[in-house]
Amino acid sequence: MPGCEDVGVTRLSGRLAAVAAAVSLILSTAACGGSSGASDATATSPGFHGAVPDVHSERPSFRLVDTAGRPYDFAARTSGRATMLYFGYTHCPDECPTSMADLASALRRVDPALARQVTVVFVTTDPWRDKAPILRHWLDRFDPAFVGLTGSPPQIKAAQAQMGMPVSRRVPAKKSDGSGRYAVDHFAAVMAFGADDRLATLYPSGITPAEIAADLPLLVKG
Repeated sequence: MPGCEDVGVTRLSGRLAAVAAAVSLILSTAACGGSSGASDATATSPGFHGAVPDVHSERPSFRLVDTAGRPYDFAARTSGRATMLYFGYTHCPDECPTSMADLASALRRVDPALARQVTVVFVTTDPWRDKAPILRHWLDRFDPAFVGLTGSPPQIKAAQAQMGMPVSRRVPAKKSDGSGRYAVDHFAAVMAFGADDRLATLYPSGITPAEIAADLPLLVKG
């Protein structure tokens, strides 16, 4: 599919290589509909509905800028909190809005007191177009509490490299995709960190809001 690409286990490294090896999951870098469905998540835990790694890596430390223009240290600001981390972009026609809508729906399904203990962080992989006001407006469509982060292209690439994920890249886009002059191939799964500051599970496309909601008490407990 033009503008889309699957990234196999051999191309993953670091933290996410452990996830891929554990779940035998081919993770998708989706810009225009390529995705790893729920049926791909072959290894799960009795406690979690997502793909669960053998090695529960520590919460990463990277510094970017939030939509208010303030420095944001991911590890420091989210430490001790259940955190959903996603790398994507606002012109994405499918994976990104679906993932954000699913997270917003999951949070609405649980008690508000529980939802307030969960932080959702969206890091743009398209800093050229996702300026702070655009990113903030887009995230507000799902939940005003969602944190949006941006930075220079090298800073964002460094954050992805630290995660061990494939670095996003711009590719030609079809007009029918609705993604503008170009699309962005990126790692398309939500990374869920528990209150114990470790990677607990990973949600590819196909995991439902109800399933994510059922996992939230476990993530908050850590």
